[in-house]
Amino acid sequence: MSERYTIRPMMPSDIEEVLIVERDAFQMPWIRQAFINELMKNPFAHYLIAVDQEQIVGYCGIWIALHEAHITNIAVLSAHRHQGVGRLLLQAMIRRALALEATSMTLEVRESNTDAQGFYKTFGFKKTGIKEGYYTDNCEDAWIMRLAFS
Repeated sequence: MSERYTIRPMMPSDIEEVLIVERDAFQMPWIRQAFINELMKNPFAHYLIAVDQEQIVGYCGIWIALHEAHITNIAVLSAHRHQGVGRLLLQAMIRRALALEATSMTLEVRESNTDAQGFYKTFGFKKTGIKEGYYTDNCEDAWIMRLAFS
């Protein structure tokens, strides 16, 4: 099923469709200007999208600094979840991070989001800490998860 999706770099012209994914996936979605800033002004940012025919169905972003890749967001439209889109995006982003000489990858995930935690664990991510009150909408804690590449 996952062979029907194409992974490619995000372009500014993709932002409107990415915002649809963003609003579908998150309680506190990023705004258009955040994506413009990431793509046009942030030299540390790298974003990929998943496309099903002509429709953007998911995206993933990282920042790379000092040999560490940090996942900013990964999101998939609800209608396309559990079809391998997130896995394809994360695999492609890990390859991108390795090509850019990252030695590890980190992320934050809601403490209550056990599905996402399990997903990341299948890639070898391990919980390395907690950020208390990280999420501003409800002061929920975030797990810090890390994947070492070496």
